[in-house]
Amino acid sequence: MYLDPISFVRPDDDPLDIRKDNIFKAVFAKETPVARGALSKLVSALIGRDITVISILANEPPPESINDRQVRFDINCRAENDELINVEMCLNPSAFEPIRLEFHVARMFIGQDIRGKDKSFNDLKQTYQIAIIGKEKIFDDKNFFHAFEYYDPKSQISLNGRTQIITLELAKVNGIVEKPIDEMTVSEKWAFYFECLTDRSRRDKINDILRKEGGIAMASQVLMTISRDEEERAIIMRNEKIELDYQSVMVEAKREGMREGKREGMLEGKREGMREGMREGKREGMSEGRREERAEVARKALAKGYPIEDIRDITGLDIEAIKKL
Repeated sequence: MYLDPISFVRPDDDPLDIRKDNIFKAVFAKETPVARGALSKLVSALIGRDITVISILANEPPPESINDRQVRFDINCRAENDELINVEMCLNPSAFEPIRLEFHVARMFIGQDIRGKDKSFNDLKQTYQIAIIGKEKIFDDKNFFHAFEYYDPKSQISLNGRTQIITLELAKVNGIVEKPIDEMTVSEKWAFYFECLTDRSRRDKINDILRKEGGIAMASQVLMTISRDEEERAIIMRNEKIELDYQSVMVEAKREGMREGKREGMLEGKREGMREGMREGKREGMSEGRREERAEVARKALAKGYPIEDIRDITGLDIEAIKKL
């Protein structure tokens, strides 16, 4: 197997953390043969059979502009036999993550069009929701890999349906880090790569995995090209700062809203006729608060010298409104 030297992680390299969803998408959603090959190999390893991803669907914002990659979007794609696959990296999952995964695989599955006299339910294609979970565990067992589908828990009989939810919990990878590479499954090698790439003490083992797994080597080639580009790194850091500023404003607004809500709650019920007015005022206040939050983020970004077009993309404000701030 030919391995592009770019793929290897050198001793002085500082690779971007591929566990961050914006970096993950920047690697796997690029419209290049190398990135598409890496995505195909990753999906194949996780679903347990060889597939080829031929197209990426509803891929906004476009991965060609790293300026847009700070927004979290899934990689929604289609295989050569029209199977539907949704792949995402989630660094900090929510408490409702399993339900969210079930909702999205169901929505993707029923979104297929089988209307017409020449179609039936048997024409529905296999659909996969794949979630790679970064820092936290979402299941209590020690297994880092799960593949969920409908079955009868009492008789263990499968429904043989066409939807599957696959999770890879990187927080549980510690159990395989000392495992010899030749004894690892392909999914274990991918998990090791995601989790240990930024660990300098594991660099030799990472490079050994790259020599043995072409798909991981292709992903590394894309990642290391981005990581060594000073301009792209600067853009990523700038966008992360803006995102953190926005998140901080949102959190403080939410806390203030909760305090105000408690104060309003203490007064609730004193006058029956005031209730509808309070609800309407609260709705208007929340709407005004969201507008002010976006304006505050825009002011901070302007003060730091960020381009107006970038501020527009982050806040949703139009350029004329930003210029008036």
